[in-house]
This record gives sequence, structure tokens and C-alpha cells, in this order.
Amino acid sequence: MHPLKKNRPLRRIVLASAATVSGMVLLLSMKPHTSPALAVGTPAPTGSASSPATAGSPGAATGSRTVTGDSVDTRWGPVQVRVTVENGKLTDVTAVTYPTENPRDQEINAYAIPQLRREALDAQSADIDTVSGATYTSDGYRQSLQSALDSAGL
Repeated sequence: MHPLKKNRPLRRIVLASAATVSGMVLLLSMKPHTSPALAVGTPAPTGSASSPATAGSPGAATGSRTVTGDSVDTRWGPVQVRVTVENGKLTDVTAVTYPTENPRDQEINAYAIPQLRREALDAQSADIDTVSGATYTSDGYRQSLQSALDSAGL
């Protein structure tokens, strides 16, 4: 006879409870692919914008301009970069938006964002290496940086 077909209700109760608890633990341990703020419909900043003082100026290689790249949606949240260009040279790169929803995102981006900034300033382009452990942020950073550089005329 099969063990569950015997008249042992306590065994069936224990097995059913253990299966239910295991299932709930597995469901609750899964991380959502989108943040609750994005799922509700809070719009992320999009598009590229340049400073009004230099928007449309014909001499992109002279003067100082600040340009914001496109917001790039990654698996863990949007990434957006703002660049400052002076006399045709990249002088500053700032991450405007990046994933900070949970402590792990904060930990990863605390070391990845400064490293990506340094590499962008050294390379003077979006041709930068991916930071190990921050692949999605690196890809989004690179795409947004390239968008900003394109808008700045570099």
C-alpha cells in the first residue's frame, strides 16, 4: 500500500504543510523584474536635453555644453548620464539616474558608477569596459553616454 493511502492523517497534514511553506518561500524569494514605482506607472525621465544656452549653437566644438543622454531601461532599472563638454573635450560625466531600489543595487552601483565615470573621462568616448558584477548598469551607462556624446556632437 502507498504510504499516503494509509489512515495516517497527521502524516498527510505535515506533508501538505511542508509543501505549502516551501512553495511560499520560493515565491517570496523571487525578485521582481521591475520596480514597484515603474509598475505603477511613474514615468522615468526620457529623451535627451541640452542646456538652453547652447542648444542649436553651430560651433559644437567650442564653448561649454551640458547634455543629458537618453534614459536606458535595464533589467534592474533605468540608467541616464549627463555629460559636460568644453572646447570639444569631455570634462565631466554624471550618472543622473541609476538603480538604487535595494541595498544590493546601491552596493553594486557605489563602486561601478565612479569606475565607469573615470573610464569615460579617460577614453573621451563611450568605448569603455564593462564593470564586473555591474553588467546591466554598465551597458545602460554606455548607451546613455553614447547618446549624450552624439547630442553634443562628439
